[in-house]
Amino acid sequence: MARSSGESKTPTIVFQYNSPVILSFALISFIVFVINTITNGRSNSQFFTIYKSSFTDLMMYVRMFTYIFGHASISHYISNFTIILLAGPMIEEKYGSRQLVEMIAITAVTTGLINILFFDTGLIGASGIAFMLILLSSFANYQKGKIPLTLICVAIIYLGGEIYDGLFSSDNISQLAHIIGGICGCIFGWFVTKN
Repeated sequence: MARSSGESKTPTIVFQYNSPVILSFALISFIVFVINTITNGRSNSQFFTIYKSSFTDLMMYVRMFTYIFGHASISHYISNFTIILLAGPMIEEKYGSRQLVEMIAITAVTTGLINILFFDTGLIGASGIAFMLILLSSFANYQKGKIPLTLICVAIIYLGGEIYDGLFSSDNISQLAHIIGGICGCIFGWFVTKN
């Protein structure tokens, strides 16, 4: 007995690489984490941590971009990429892959440069990028001439919390990266969305 043309076929499920920049960022960072585990921390200290060094050291300029791929532990990786994988695809869809790469690069260099100019500690991880995406996501429904209330709430909760932690906490987390990332997100959201 032949099937009638009205019967529907079982739909096939296809995985979609729906956010190439964000998914590639997560994958590269995971590979870097595995390599760092295999090398017992040497790869992070050589290539994926930004720290004060001579301006004649060419690797410093490489690390200015690559430190965002390194993570100190699996919990550090998970906490950053939970946020990045939640907020990032929406941002990539709204602004495009190329513009998102530019925003990530500018945030990384700005945070890295401020860290090496004013602090003696090393900086590793994508926390600044995560905070940039959080603040940038609150511009998703921006309308000309109106300041999104979600932006105010996110700025108070996230940035206010980081400023408080920076003043009263002595943990190993760089609140500076979070604050600069959030400020970059606000600047990108305001100017890019406005234009």
